[in-house]
Amino acid sequence: MLDPSGLRALGLSTPSRPRRVPTITSCTLLLVTLGAGVTACDSEGHPLSARPYDAAEQISFNAPVGNGKKADPDKPLEITAEGSGGRITDVTATDAAGRYVAGELSADGSRWHSTSPLAAGARYTVRVSTENGDGAPGRKVLAFNTGRPTTKKRLGVKFGPDAGTYGVGQPVTAELSAPLKDKAARKVVERALKVVSQPAVEGAWHWVDAKTLHYRPREYWPAHATIRAYSNLSGIKVAERLWGGKAKPLKLTTGDRVEAVTDAAAHSMAVRRNGKVIKRIPITTGKPGFETRNGVKVVLGKEYFVRMRGTSIGIAEGSAEDYDLPVYYATRVTWSGEYVHAAPWSTGSQGAANVSHGCTGMSTANAAWFFKTVRPGDIVKVVNSEGDMMTPFDNGFGDWNLDWQKWQKGSALMEGPRPEDRARLTPVSA
Repeated sequence: MLDPSGLRALGLSTPSRPRRVPTITSCTLLLVTLGAGVTACDSEGHPLSARPYDAAEQISFNAPVGNGKKADPDKPLEITAEGSGGRITDVTATDAAGRYVAGELSADGSRWHSTSPLAAGARYTVRVSTENGDGAPGRKVLAFNTGRPTTKKRLGVKFGPDAGTYGVGQPVTAELSAPLKDKAARKVVERALKVVSQPAVEGAWHWVDAKTLHYRPREYWPAHATIRAYSNLSGIKVAERLWGGKAKPLKLTTGDRVEAVTDAAAHSMAVRRNGKVIKRIPITTGKPGFETRNGVKVVLGKEYFVRMRGTSIGIAEGSAEDYDLPVYYATRVTWSGEYVHAAPWSTGSQGAANVSHGCTGMSTANAAWFFKTVRPGDIVKVVNSEGDMMTPFDNGFGDWNLDWQKWQKGSALMEGPRPEDRARLTPVSA
């Protein structure tokens, strides 16, 4: 090792001797530094870190609490901030069934009130968050019961179709026990009718008439989906002297995506499963004066044997167009009597000409195959016919012939360009 003189000769600096600092002084400085950090982060010094205070004295509540008293479900829930300097920051109100009460909080935090009706005969828990003038948080949990409605009139809901497996074109239906023409009452009902799906897709209710609603997604249901429909209407006031009743929930599943596309001009049907053509069938459709309806239809049911008569569609008995035929493997697509069926009497025209009275005819073998392949809810679409368009609701499930914007306009919740309470399907928990 070089001595200091040798280091200087090489042009290097001499290492300085470490400066000794009294140990006690270093510890003192360290303690001061740590002490300053503790003071800056001390929970006692930050209002948002403090334990929430009891906000009972800071709020007033318009529902009776305790003493066996019950709130009037006809009246909105209201919570008001009392005194000066404090405000309400959040309110959550739910009943024992997990139904949330919608509400609005004023901009200054002085008042919260419910905007959706309370259920009758229910127990509610209300969680109120506040803060005082210094920003410290307050909490109060309140509970109350609502009384029972004075009238026994209940609005029933029946979901359809029956539980089972359907094609991807099957709408969910809701039939009410009484007609509703008032828009406010329709909003109450529509908010309470829920449809959830796995996988999740977007959908909406559409009021077909005063007693009937249909629900469908923007597009068809996914293949192999699980769909559940249920009602939160029980105990909710719908209109004067009318309260929501109980409803049986519904569970549906979908199978493969099966679509039959009938080209009336080409006299051919292409049947697809999950997007792949699995069979092409020569067919005949409606002749002039009896043209087959264009558009999307949904399989309504299957009947192995049907007696078809011309008088059932308005043809005069004994006229040149009259007929009375036994028909096999009949797949119904309209209530008025349009089928896909076996037509052995027209095999010479199938694939070449349209000679039927509106139905789609094919050979017995092809009709039997089609009958076994499709299920209710599957899609049958007709294109290039000279006939009218399939109507949406009065002759089967023509729901898909309305585009999405027109469909949404049938919702009572529509305000502006989109529904107020947009019906978004969410995954079903396992």
